[in-house]
Amino acid sequence: MASITITTRSGEERVLPAQAGMTVMEIIKDAGIDELLALCGGCCSCATCHVHVADADMARVGPTNADEADLLDSSDHNQPNSRLSCQIPFTAALDGLRVTIAPED
Repeated sequence: MASITITTRSGEERVLPAQAGMTVMEIIKDAGIDELLALCGGCCSCATCHVHVADADMARVGPTNADEADLLDSSDHNQPNSRLSCQIPFTAALDGLRVTIAPED
C-alpha cells in the first residue's frame, strides 16, 4: 500500500497509509492527527490544513491554484513549499510524499 510521512508540529514522524482518490488532508485527518484542523472540511476557504511539503516532493505535488495561493499569502508561516493539504489529491505518483504540518497562525 502507498504511504505518506507526516511530521507533526512537535517533530514526531508518522507513516500513514494513503489511498488514491483521497486528499492529503483526508489522509491526515483519518489517521487521527487533530492538530491539522481543516475547519472548512476541504473547501479551500480557511488555510487551517496548511502543510510544508518536502522540497524534494514539490515538483510531484505541483503548483498552487489562485485561491490556494491567496489563502497561503495570509499565513505568517507561508513558505515557498507551502500547500493546503486539502488541495493535494493523492495519487500513486505521490507514494512516499513527506509533509510537515505548518505552525498554527
